[in-house]
Amino acid sequence: MIPKRHIGSFFETSPQERTALLELLDQAQAAACTEFRPDGFNIGINDGAAAGQTVPHLHIHLIPRFQGDLPDARGGVRWVIPDKADYWSSRA
Repeated sequence: MIPKRHIGSFFETSPQERTALLELLDQAQAAACTEFRPDGFNIGINDGAAAGQTVPHLHIHLIPRFQGDLPDARGGVRWVIPDKADYWSSRA
């Protein structure tokens, strides 16, 4: 989910923008449930460079998860797609 107004941080949203983003999150979750029937979701916002934000425009990740999609799903969303986890360097 991405707000129309260009802002970098979730904490810069107005109350109306937050409400709209969360309503959109609900709609996206419902659509994903209907189409894919996931077992769970990761919801993520990287807010600030220290938190791993690399795109300077607020966006919310909604990642459908399935039982067994990783050997150990603990630890958040960064390693959901292991081959894409370290996309910013040539590190292995």
